[in-house]
Amino acid sequence: AAVLPEIRGDVEFHDVSFAYEKDILVLKHVNFHVKQGESVALVGHTGSGKTTIINLLSRFYNCTEGRVTIDGVDISGVTLASLRAQMGLMMQESFVFTGTVMDNLRYGNLAAGDEELIRAAELVCADGFIRALPHGYDTVLTEGGAMLSQGEKQLLALARTMASDPKILILDEATSSLDTETEYQIQEALGRLIKGRTTFAIAHRLSTLREADRIVVIDKHRIAEVGSHNELMRKKGIYYGLVMAQLEMHKVAQPG
Repeated sequence: AAVLPEIRGDVEFHDVSFAYEKDILVLKHVNFHVKQGESVALVGHTGSGKTTIINLLSRFYNCTEGRVTIDGVDISGVTLASLRAQMGLMMQESFVFTGTVMDNLRYGNLAAGDEELIRAAELVCADGFIRALPHGYDTVLTEGGAMLSQGEKQLLALARTMASDPKILILDEATSSLDTETEYQIQEALGRLIKGRTTFAIAHRLSTLREADRIVVIDKHRIAEVGSHNELMRKKGIYYGLVMAQLEMHKVAQPG
Protein backbone atom coordinates (compact mmCIF):
# COMPACT_ATOMS: atom_id res chain seq x y z
CA ALA A 1 0.00 0.00 0.00
CA ALA A 2 1.07 3.57 -0.67
CA VAL A 3 1.45 6.29 1.95
CA LEU A 4 -1.37 8.83 1.67
CA PRO A 5 0.23 12.26 1.19
CA GLU A 6 -0.94 15.26 3.21
CA ILE A 7 -4.62 15.75 2.34
CA ARG A 8 -6.86 18.76 1.81
CA GLY A 9 -10.01 16.86 2.79
CA ASP A 10 -12.05 16.53 -0.42
CA VAL A 11 -14.10 13.30 0.03
CA GLU A 12 -16.18 11.44 -2.54
CA PHE A 13 -18.22 8.23 -2.43
CA HIS A 14 -18.41 6.69 -5.91
CA ASP A 15 -21.35 4.27 -6.35
CA VAL A 16 -20.59 2.63 -3.01
CA SER A 17 -22.42 -0.50 -1.85
CA PHE A 18 -21.55 -2.51 1.24
CA ALA A 19 -22.61 -5.74 2.95
CA TYR A 20 -21.49 -6.96 6.38
CA GLU A 21 -22.89 -10.36 5.39
CA LYS A 22 -22.85 -11.73 1.87
CA ASP A 23 -25.72 -10.47 -0.32
CA ILE A 24 -27.31 -8.41 2.51
CA LEU A 25 -26.54 -4.83 1.47
CA VAL A 26 -26.65 -2.13 4.15
CA LEU A 27 -25.59 0.57 1.65
CA LYS A 28 -26.81 0.62 -1.93
CA HIS A 29 -25.19 2.72 -4.69
CA VAL A 30 -24.28 5.69 -2.50
CA ASN A 31 -22.89 8.73 -4.31
CA PHE A 32 -21.99 12.05 -2.71
CA HIS A 33 -19.19 14.59 -2.72
CA VAL A 34 -18.00 16.58 0.30
CA LYS A 35 -15.77 19.53 -0.51
CA GLN A 36 -12.71 20.51 1.49
CA GLY A 37 -13.77 22.28 4.72
CA GLU A 38 -17.46 21.44 4.32
CA SER A 39 -19.51 20.12 7.25
CA VAL A 40 -22.01 17.35 6.52
CA ALA A 41 -24.57 15.80 8.87
CA LEU A 42 -25.68 12.21 8.31
CA VAL A 43 -29.29 11.63 9.37
CA GLY A 44 -31.60 8.64 9.28
CA HIS A 45 -33.39 5.98 11.29
CA THR A 46 -31.38 3.43 13.28
CA GLY A 47 -29.89 0.88 10.90
CA SER A 48 -30.19 3.10 7.83
CA GLY A 49 -26.41 3.05 7.16
CA LYS A 50 -25.07 6.25 8.77
CA THR A 51 -22.36 4.57 10.85
CA THR A 52 -21.47 2.29 7.94
CA ILE A 53 -20.55 5.37 5.88
CA ILE A 54 -18.21 6.49 8.69
CA ASN A 55 -16.75 2.97 8.96
CA LEU A 56 -15.96 2.92 5.22
CA LEU A 57 -14.39 6.39 5.33
CA SER A 58 -12.21 5.33 8.28
CA ARG A 59 -11.53 2.01 6.54
CA PHE A 60 -12.69 -0.19 9.37
CA TYR A 61 -14.19 -1.99 6.37
CA ASN A 62 -13.59 -1.84 2.62
CA CYS A 63 -16.38 -1.21 0.12
CA THR A 64 -18.15 -4.25 -1.33
CA GLU A 65 -18.63 -2.26 -4.54
CA GLY A 66 -17.51 1.20 -5.63
CA ARG A 67 -14.79 3.27 -4.00
CA VAL A 68 -14.14 6.09 -1.54
CA THR A 69 -11.62 8.74 -2.51
CA ILE A 70 -9.89 11.55 -0.62
CA ASP A 71 -8.47 14.26 -2.89
CA GLY A 72 -9.05 11.81 -5.74
CA VAL A 73 -6.99 9.00 -4.14
CA ASP A 74 -8.74 5.65 -3.64
CA ILE A 75 -8.29 5.01 0.10
CA SER A 76 -8.36 1.22 -0.35
CA GLY A 77 -4.83 1.47 -1.73
CA VAL A 78 -3.20 3.49 1.08
CA THR A 79 -1.78 2.47 4.45
CA LEU A 80 -4.17 2.65 7.41
CA ALA A 81 -1.60 4.58 9.45
CA SER A 82 -1.23 7.36 6.85
CA LEU A 83 -5.04 7.58 6.46
CA ARG A 84 -6.03 7.62 10.11
CA ALA A 85 -3.20 9.95 11.13
CA GLN A 86 -5.04 12.68 9.21
CA MET A 87 -8.46 11.96 10.74
CA GLY A 88 -9.96 12.82 14.12
CA LEU A 89 -12.71 10.58 15.49
CA MET A 90 -14.98 11.73 18.35
CA MET A 91 -17.48 9.20 19.67
CA GLN A 92 -20.19 9.14 22.34
CA GLU A 93 -17.85 7.51 24.86
CA SER A 94 -14.42 9.15 25.11
CA PHE A 95 -11.61 6.94 26.41
CA VAL A 96 -9.31 8.14 29.17
CA PHE A 97 -5.99 6.34 29.60
CA THR A 98 -4.07 5.70 32.82
CA GLY A 99 -1.57 8.55 33.17
CA THR A 100 -1.50 12.31 33.66
CA VAL A 101 -3.83 14.72 31.91
CA MET A 102 -0.84 15.84 29.81
CA ASP A 103 -0.15 12.21 28.83
CA ASN A 104 -3.77 11.85 27.70
CA LEU A 105 -3.55 14.98 25.58
CA ARG A 106 -0.27 13.85 24.03
CA TYR A 107 -1.89 10.69 22.61
CA GLY A 108 -3.35 13.06 19.99
CA ASN A 109 0.10 14.16 18.86
CA LEU A 110 3.12 12.34 20.31
CA ALA A 111 5.49 15.00 18.98
CA ALA A 112 3.67 17.96 20.61
CA GLY A 113 5.27 20.03 23.37
CA ASP A 114 3.50 20.94 26.61
CA GLU A 115 2.71 24.49 25.47
CA GLU A 116 1.12 23.20 22.26
CA LEU A 117 -1.09 20.79 24.22
CA ILE A 118 -2.14 23.47 26.70
CA ARG A 119 -3.05 25.73 23.79
CA ALA A 120 -5.24 22.92 22.36
CA ALA A 121 -6.99 22.60 25.73
CA GLU A 122 -7.55 26.37 25.87
CA LEU A 123 -9.08 26.40 22.38
CA VAL A 124 -11.81 23.91 23.39
CA CYS A 125 -12.34 25.46 26.86
CA ALA A 126 -10.88 22.46 28.70
CA ASP A 127 -8.09 24.45 30.38
CA GLY A 128 -10.36 25.73 33.18
CA PHE A 129 -11.47 22.38 34.57
CA ILE A 130 -7.99 20.89 34.08
CA ARG A 131 -6.33 23.59 36.17
CA ALA A 132 -8.99 23.04 38.86
CA LEU A 133 -7.86 19.40 39.27
CA PRO A 134 -5.62 18.61 42.29
CA HIS A 135 -2.38 18.83 40.28
CA GLY A 136 -3.61 20.51 37.11
CA TYR A 137 -2.10 19.02 33.95
CA ASP A 138 0.04 16.68 36.12
CA THR A 139 -3.02 15.10 37.78
CA VAL A 140 -2.90 11.32 37.36
CA LEU A 141 -6.08 9.83 35.87
CA THR A 142 -7.15 6.22 36.14
CA GLU A 143 -8.26 4.26 33.08
CA GLY A 144 -11.82 5.35 32.25
CA GLY A 145 -11.38 8.73 34.00
CA ALA A 146 -13.41 7.98 37.13
CA MET A 147 -12.71 11.40 38.66
CA LEU A 148 -14.01 13.26 35.59
CA SER A 149 -17.59 13.96 34.55
CA GLN A 150 -18.78 12.80 31.12
CA GLY A 151 -18.58 16.39 29.87
CA GLU A 152 -15.02 16.80 31.13
CA LYS A 153 -13.98 13.55 29.43
CA GLN A 154 -15.48 14.82 26.17
CA LEU A 155 -13.64 18.14 26.49
CA LEU A 156 -10.40 16.24 27.16
CA ALA A 157 -11.00 14.13 24.05
CA LEU A 158 -11.72 17.28 22.02
CA ALA A 159 -8.45 18.83 23.15
CA ARG A 160 -6.63 15.59 22.24
CA THR A 161 -8.23 15.70 18.79
CA MET A 162 -7.34 19.37 18.37
CA ALA A 163 -3.70 18.54 19.18
CA SER A 164 -3.62 16.08 16.26
CA ASP A 165 -4.81 18.83 13.84
CA PRO A 166 -6.89 16.44 11.67
CA LYS A 167 -7.94 17.46 8.16
CA ILE A 168 -11.07 15.28 8.39
CA LEU A 169 -13.14 15.23 11.58
CA ILE A 170 -15.73 12.52 12.33
CA LEU A 171 -18.29 13.08 15.10
CA ASP A 172 -20.32 9.96 15.89
CA GLU A 173 -22.97 10.79 18.52
CA ALA A 174 -20.34 12.93 20.26
CA THR A 175 -22.81 14.78 22.51
CA SER A 176 -25.75 12.38 22.87
CA SER A 177 -24.98 11.27 26.44
CA LEU A 178 -24.64 14.79 27.85
CA ASP A 179 -27.12 17.02 29.67
CA THR A 180 -28.32 20.11 27.79
CA GLU A 181 -26.01 22.60 29.53
CA THR A 182 -22.89 20.47 29.02
CA GLU A 183 -23.93 19.71 25.45
CA TYR A 184 -24.09 23.45 24.71
CA GLN A 185 -20.54 23.87 26.09
CA ILE A 186 -19.28 20.98 23.96
CA GLN A 187 -21.03 22.38 20.86
CA GLU A 188 -19.26 25.71 21.41
CA ALA A 189 -15.91 23.88 21.55
CA LEU A 190 -16.80 21.83 18.46
CA GLY A 191 -17.56 25.05 16.60
CA ARG A 192 -13.93 26.06 17.03
CA LEU A 193 -12.62 22.58 16.21
CA ILE A 194 -14.44 22.13 12.88
CA LYS A 195 -13.34 25.45 11.36
CA GLY A 196 -11.54 24.74 8.10
CA ARG A 197 -11.89 20.97 8.48
CA THR A 198 -14.01 18.56 6.47
CA THR A 199 -16.51 17.29 9.03
CA PHE A 200 -18.92 14.36 9.13
CA ALA A 201 -21.40 14.33 12.02
CA ILE A 202 -23.97 11.78 13.17
CA ALA A 203 -26.44 12.74 15.90
CA HIS A 204 -29.89 11.65 16.99
CA ARG A 205 -30.61 15.10 18.43
CA LEU A 206 -31.34 16.85 15.15
CA SER A 207 -31.11 20.27 16.81
CA THR A 208 -27.32 19.80 17.01
CA LEU A 209 -27.02 19.45 13.21
CA ARG A 210 -28.79 22.57 11.99
CA GLU A 211 -25.58 24.49 11.40
CA ALA A 212 -24.16 21.87 9.02
CA ASP A 213 -23.48 23.07 5.48
CA ARG A 214 -25.48 20.10 4.18
CA ILE A 215 -27.63 17.37 5.66
CA VAL A 216 -27.58 13.95 3.98
CA VAL A 217 -30.67 11.87 4.81
CA ILE A 218 -30.22 8.10 4.49
CA ASP A 219 -33.30 5.91 4.18
CA LYS A 220 -33.55 2.22 3.30
CA HIS A 221 -29.77 2.09 2.77
CA ARG A 222 -29.76 4.82 0.10
CA ILE A 223 -29.38 8.59 0.05
CA ALA A 224 -32.94 9.92 0.06
CA GLU A 225 -32.53 13.70 0.57
CA VAL A 226 -29.72 16.27 0.58
CA GLY A 227 -29.95 19.94 1.56
CA SER A 228 -29.68 22.49 4.35
CA HIS A 229 -31.96 22.32 7.39
CA ASN A 230 -34.26 25.01 5.99
CA GLU A 231 -34.38 23.46 2.51
CA LEU A 232 -35.30 20.04 3.86
CA MET A 233 -37.91 21.46 6.23
CA ARG A 234 -39.57 23.23 3.30
CA LYS A 235 -39.54 19.98 1.33
CA LYS A 236 -41.57 18.26 4.08
CA GLY A 237 -40.08 14.86 3.36
CA ILE A 238 -38.24 12.33 5.53
CA TYR A 239 -36.09 14.89 7.40
CA TYR A 240 -39.14 17.03 8.15
CA GLY A 241 -40.86 13.97 9.59
CA LEU A 242 -37.88 13.16 11.81
CA VAL A 243 -37.70 16.72 13.16
CA MET A 244 -41.42 16.93 13.86
CA ALA A 245 -41.38 13.54 15.61
CA GLN A 246 -38.57 14.70 17.89
CA LEU A 247 -40.37 17.94 18.69
CA GLU A 248 -43.46 15.97 19.61
CA MET A 249 -41.46 13.64 21.85
CA HIS A 250 -39.85 16.68 23.53
CA LYS A 251 -43.29 18.16 24.26
CA VAL A 252 -44.52 14.89 25.77
CA ALA A 253 -41.42 14.67 27.96
CA GLN A 254 -41.91 18.16 29.39
CA PRO A 255 -43.59 18.25 32.85
CA GLY A 256 -47.08 19.81 32.95
